[in-house]
Amino acid sequence: MTAYTATVTIRLKRGVLDPEAETTQQALERLGFELDDLRSTDRFEIDLDAENSEAARDRADEMAERLLANPTIHDYEVEVSGR
Repeated sequence: MTAYTATVTIRLKRGVLDPEAETTQQALERLGFELDDLRSTDRFEIDLDAENSEAARDRADEMAERLLANPTIHDYEVEVSGR
């Protein structure tokens, strides 16, 4: 077994309301920052042991599908690195 860190980044799909990002974007614009768009994300870093990086990715992907993300409204990405 090898030690890995899986990073799961979750964001709302385009078209899904994101009130946190909308409020933050408005505040940044009031402070004089110009931006085209802003989206909020959640990021989870998961330390785990697996046979190889593909097995670690598969486990993190299953975690995202079953609990961390709602596939109806979220998109997510999984990145795996050794630790």
